[in-house]
Amino acid sequence: MKREVGYQLHRVQNGLEPENWKSFQEVDSGVKEIRIYDKDGAFRVMYVAKFSEKIYVLHTFQKKTQKTNQNNINIAKTRYKAINNETK
Repeated sequence: MKREVGYQLHRVQNGLEPENWKSFQEVDSGVKEIRIYDKDGAFRVMYVAKFSEKIYVLHTFQKKTQKTNQNNINIAKTRYKAINNETK
């Protein structure tokens, strides 16, 4: 799983989209969610790549249900706000 996450983030670093992703507007514009599946389940990596040529990983987690848990969304929102404040 770690290798796959690294590969997908490497794609982003090189100006490509991850192989399986979606926009995650619930956190903020520019936040994307990489979706990874394997024999152990579904995993997510929320990141933003719109601040000063950097990629910020906001949160990673394993999904247990189809809907994203509000706690995971709140963690990503809190971290996004901190990054947004830092880059101003």
